[in-house]
Amino acid sequence: MSSKKKKIRVEFRRNRTKPPRDNTLTRQFDENAAKVDATTTGERVRSKGDISRHRTVTEVSDSSANFPGRVIKVHGLFSYVELDDGRVLRCTVRRLLKSLVTDERSIVTTGDLVQVHAAPDGEGVIERVEPRHGVLTRESRRREHVLVANVDQVAIVISLVQPALKPHLIDRYLASAIRGNLKPILCLNKIDLAEAVLLQPLVGAYSQLGVPTLLTSAVNGDGIDQLRKMLQGQATVFSGQSGVGKSSLLNAVQPGMGLRVREVSDMTQKGQHTTTTAELIRLEHGGWLVDTPGVRQLQLWDTRPEEVEGYFPEFAPFISGCKFADCSHTHEAGCGVKAGVRKRILSERRYISYLGMFKGLEESALPAATVLPGSKPARRKPF
Repeated sequence: MSSKKKKIRVEFRRNRTKPPRDNTLTRQFDENAAKVDATTTGERVRSKGDISRHRTVTEVSDSSANFPGRVIKVHGLFSYVELDDGRVLRCTVRRLLKSLVTDERSIVTTGDLVQVHAAPDGEGVIERVEPRHGVLTRESRRREHVLVANVDQVAIVISLVQPALKPHLIDRYLASAIRGNLKPILCLNKIDLAEAVLLQPLVGAYSQLGVPTLLTSAVNGDGIDQLRKMLQGQATVFSGQSGVGKSSLLNAVQPGMGLRVREVSDMTQKGQHTTTTAELIRLEHGGWLVDTPGVRQLQLWDTRPEEVEGYFPEFAPFISGCKFADCSHTHEAGCGVKAGVRKRILSERRYISYLGMFKGLEESALPAATVLPGSKPARRKPF
């Protein structure tokens, strides 16, 4: 049995940011205040600073014991990995991986391609996480929350009513799709409760941006066949607020899937969490899909203000008309983008979304959600 050994340089989490102070400082202060100053100035700092937490480790790869697989679900401390031979193992994560410095909430997420050391009892240990592509991520409690990895496209599910339409949330999802190198699909759901004619300006605006836009309903089947064709052979993540109907759409796309659904709260008109963890599901007609838990807000992770204009491709022809090369398109005179908005060539609503992302405002701080004229308030079964 041969194994390859490779030395790599890694950075571990530090247990504390600096050495602890002497535990007797309070007692010394009572005895002689002058000694406190002397003790404080005499605190020692590690000579190597941050480098003191770097280590050289030896990576051992035993091809006969490790198997490639894909994480289909993360639940608590366990990750469920489907191997190439079809077996599903309940896995823990190697302690070494947990110790690595990362801005992520978890080192392993749904969709990750991993190397697993399999045990005979149906469990295993994740030894390695392969580099990712196609990720949907957001900021959560000042850390990066990767919702899913290694997917091809994101289906952005937005309800027209119950809860109300939020165009600014659409724009944040589109920005997140560009950042994560994902193809976006926009599903304006619950069309059976709204007037389709009134939605044509919104559909046209996103279609002009090259975003496929579908009017869907799990109740009467509108748009389901077209959506099913777009999912075929692709790995797709469904994301949106709680209560917009993600699980119901997936149940309509593949009957018999049996995902749980719940009603929108009558008091708050907000969705109630039904899906509690992201799970990778194989489609009968080819491809994968991921039903993710609903999000209340979508904050972009680690995005600098000067990067935001790149998430609005329609701004590009107008940027050359800006008077200043470093124009932020917020307050400057002679701004080509603001001139385009004033002339109604650029969407004022999209520009407001840009300002919110540029200034770091949460989606809830932007203008209120859109209430569609002619929407039907009728109550019905969950969808």
